Amino acid sequence: MVNIRIAVLAAALTVSVPAAANDFRAEARGGMTFGNDQTSEALIGVAGGYDLDISENAFAGVEASVDKVLVDGSGVILGGTARLGLKSGGVKAYIDGGYSYLTCDLCGDAVHAGLGVELPISGRVYGKVGYRYFFFDGTDSNLATAGIGMRF
Repeated sequence: MVNIRIAVLAAALTVSVPAAANDFRAEARGGMTFGNDQTSEALIGVAGGYDLDISENAFAGVEASVDKVLVDGSGVILGGTARLGLKSGGVKAYIDGGYSYLTCDLCGDAVHAGLGVELPISGRVYGKVGYRYFFFDGTDSNLATAGIGMRF
């Protein structure tokens, strides 16, 4: 009888994990960069972060990311981002902001801000869509991405 109770409790905790914050996450993403002063280009990247519950329906988090625009001569975009959001039923919606360091010779660093949504797929796996705007001097630069990730 005790074994059955432990099994039921373990199953309940496993099912409820996607709605919880207080977790590490890793994701892969792809998307497009675009803007008035640039051509649209494909992008791929990875990110890892940690989210912390600040209330029953809200969370705060941090993220480190590496993205690569798929154009010869472009460097990588190294990002550090903080995010704040709401969660319900495993869905997370958030706003974010941070700093991006671009590794190419003719690039400048930038502050960025954005928003996104994460949707549960199965267990600890989630899908994600996001938008980010980069505040460069005199350049309009945007990033739209979609990806898949896992919580740990």
